[in-house]
Amino acid sequence: MSLRNCRNVKVLDVVPVGQSKRPGEFFEIKLEYPDWDGWKPGQFVMIRPVSWDLEIVWGRPFSISSVGDGSLTLFIQKVGRGTSRLAQLKPGDEVAIWGPLGNGFAVEPERPTLLLAGGIGIAPFRGYVENHAGPENLKLFLAHRVPLECYPYDSLSRTVECESMMERTPEDLQRIIARLHELVAEYAERDGLILCCGPTPFMRTVQSAAAEAGTRAQLSLENRMGCGVGACLGCVTKDGSGHNVQVCTRGPVFWSDNVEL
Repeated sequence: MSLRNCRNVKVLDVVPVGQSKRPGEFFEIKLEYPDWDGWKPGQFVMIRPVSWDLEIVWGRPFSISSVGDGSLTLFIQKVGRGTSRLAQLKPGDEVAIWGPLGNGFAVEPERPTLLLAGGIGIAPFRGYVENHAGPENLKLFLAHRVPLECYPYDSLSRTVECESMMERTPEDLQRIIARLHELVAEYAERDGLILCCGPTPFMRTVQSAAAEAGTRAQLSLENRMGCGVGACLGCVTKDGSGHNVQVCTRGPVFWSDNVEL
């Protein structure tokens, strides 16, 4: 990453998305486009408002959700102190952003492609759908615990085939796991491509299903990151050979048979 890709941009808008039991839990931040030469769906950025003092030292990593009309959009779930402070940003506030970081998802426009999202893991698939040359070959499956309106699901369903399942009970979870296995097996028979982003247990299920079906799948890891450039070693995981690798520089997208979860 060059210094050109680390700069300050202004917040254009902060927009709440849906209503969960926790007010303002989901929101989008629209930023000035950082004038990058390009980016790939599945890549991420680190952001840190310039107003943060030393109380919060590190930036926060987020998947790039969408880029267009001179803006970059991040879809965020409020889960801690950093994301709570981000939700309080106002238009005109300044944010340091560095990216685009890591690698992106494979894109094979002519191949049937299954997008598997667990909750906030839907974030990178918005940009994937918007930039795909063959959206008729895409299908999105979303497993979620909060109301569907809290995710950018409706906008995606206008472009690609979508399916969702809500987890309210342990029985729901078993139905979701069974459905994931069904979908992975179906796309394996069609020589399809499977892409996944979500909580680790969700991705373990997809990784197991892909191995059983003998098909290709990519997983986007959401490990904690401090720097985003491979220096702090806060995001280290093991690859398929048992070697330690930095998720921020070697991922966040890995082939499912080349990473340990």
